[in-house]
Amino acid sequence: MPATNPIFRPLLWPTVATAIALAILVGLGLWQLERLQWKLNLIATINHRMVEEPMDVPAQSEWATLDLKQLEYHRLKLEGHFLNDSELYYFAQDDEGTAGIDVVTPFVLANGAGTILVDRGFVPRDYIDIAARASGQIEGPTSLIAVARAPQARGIFSAPDDVKGNLWFTRDPVAMASGLGLANVAPFYAEADATPNVGGLPIGGRTQVNIRNVHFEYALTWFSLALVLFAIYLAYHWSNGRIGRPKE
Repeated sequence: MPATNPIFRPLLWPTVATAIALAILVGLGLWQLERLQWKLNLIATINHRMVEEPMDVPAQSEWATLDLKQLEYHRLKLEGHFLNDSELYYFAQDDEGTAGIDVVTPFVLANGAGTILVDRGFVPRDYIDIAARASGQIEGPTSLIAVARAPQARGIFSAPDDVKGNLWFTRDPVAMASGLGLANVAPFYAEADATPNVGGLPIGGRTQVNIRNVHFEYALTWFSLALVLFAIYLAYHWSNGRIGRPKE
């Protein structure tokens, strides 16, 4: 057979279009693999922060320029006292789906170093009234360990906060402090650790590292689409007699 009759005789424009599409699909797959490695590193960093020794609260003079993402999930040593008469209620559910609230209480740092909103933990709705959990109120100077958290972003489907009714659907320290009329409040909040409170409420230790990581599945999808496209490309050329030795 003459050399001018190769086994594969690709058509120009289908080949150009397929090459461009394959480059895009493979590129997206590789990008997802890079994102996968970034996400794994992020999760490892957060898990490491959660077991590190607690750090001191950043000075109030640094709050305006803090990188909250760098601070988030670090454990903090808090010393001061709670403003129990200024509780805020963040709508929440426990692990079993029981409706209730997280009690968010302003915590005045010792020596007038500012105020941090502390999510003390979950309370079922039947115990929202302070009188029903009075033994769990911490009075006077105290110290605790809490996990630093960046403000929550308000989602598209987040309900509006009920400032007058004191029911919040997004933990944003700035908005919450404004609702209380408090000044010198940290731009981050903190979640109390699992140390039990007298009477059992609030239930602390609510910090969860729920970082969605489906980048491998996305990468597999893009690579699979690339493989399917290439198979279609070959099938198209086969059906048009462009693969295999041409018939005499």
